Amino acid sequence: MQQLQAFKYELMPDGEQQRNMRRFAGSCRFIFNQALALQQVRYAEDKKKLSYADLCKQLTEWRKNSEMQWLKDSPSQCLQQTLKDLEQAYKNFFAKRADFPRFKKKSQSSSFRYPQGYKLDQVNSRIFLPKLGWLRYRNSRDMLGVVKNVTVSSKNGKWFVSIQTEREVEAPVHPSTAIVGIDMGIARFATLSDGSYFAPLNSFKRHEQALAKAQRAMSRKQKFSNNWKRAKAKIQKIHARIGNARRDYLHKATTTISQNHAIVCIEDLQVRNMSKSASGSTETPGKNVRAKSGLNKSILDQGWYEFRRQLGYKLAWNGGQLIAVPPRNTSRACPCCAHIAKENRLSQARFKCVECGFEENADLVGAINVLRAGHARLACADTSPAVAASGQEPTEAIQAFFA
Repeated sequence: MQQLQAFKYELMPDGEQQRNMRRFAGSCRFIFNQALALQQVRYAEDKKKLSYADLCKQLTEWRKNSEMQWLKDSPSQCLQQTLKDLEQAYKNFFAKRADFPRFKKKSQSSSFRYPQGYKLDQVNSRIFLPKLGWLRYRNSRDMLGVVKNVTVSSKNGKWFVSIQTEREVEAPVHPSTAIVGIDMGIARFATLSDGSYFAPLNSFKRHEQALAKAQRAMSRKQKFSNNWKRAKAKIQKIHARIGNARRDYLHKATTTISQNHAIVCIEDLQVRNMSKSASGSTETPGKNVRAKSGLNKSILDQGWYEFRRQLGYKLAWNGGQLIAVPPRNTSRACPCCAHIAKENRLSQARFKCVECGFEENADLVGAINVLRAGHARLACADTSPAVAASGQEPTEAIQAFFA
């Protein structure tokens, strides 16, 4: 089977290379915004949307324009890849996978991609990129597979290169036969049906005061002054530290779970809907806005979607399977008598069945119910084809659990 994997390294460019990379990223951002504006104008005039091939022809006209001669300094293939990104953004919107494409801002987008023309020298830890030359990078780990494309990006004043590779691997067989259910929460980040749990990291909460202080300091500076830019860089550094800590924690947690369990059952949570604002409008103001705002902040601080995404591909790499089950009544159903009632949930942490008196931690009860829902889907073969391909039937774990 073919496996795609990305390897990200920090670049060590010189001053001229940094200037060129900023120019290339700016050109790609400009082309994206130009193409998006053109598509919006055509839509307003009831004209058909331009295809990728048509946009490439328009790109040639823009590069010939006397007022846009600076576009010729950037690699043409990077500009074409930007148009591909716009085309994909439209496809995601029409498939209801994402919002409508938005214009890119300088502070939010500094990247460009090479589909070809690169050269890699892993022995000397350097890479050749068209119109940039050879660049050194920090070779933190070995790269596997054939290089498919190279993406250069900037974050917090540093430049990185992401190298996507493809390689042929044997169909993996998971060494474990265990199955586990996971309940996501705030007080406990992830509770497993075997009784163990992962405590929340709360990376944003840990840096919230420092971030608020830095934001207040920036608000007192004159906009776009040198002092304002230094204050903004400090805020970006704090945000980068928050994101890095969260990603590191999620990678460690998902690696542990995926290596020890062949099948993982998780709630199919709609995080975007769960974290919507409750402020409402002037005509219909919301209720408990402050409490809901704090809950939204806590939900987003956990990184539930990223946790599920990482679990999905890591289990696939190890020969396992991720099963998403409906979250309805997972925290209200009794695992002993199956009685469902709102009153079963005494508090955020405690569960006590009003029918049979069973009492346990609420998050653990949710994880057990998620496991049973996943087991039911396995019994009904209501999963993706990857389950059958894995050849794993966790009979020992299921029998031990229901014994």
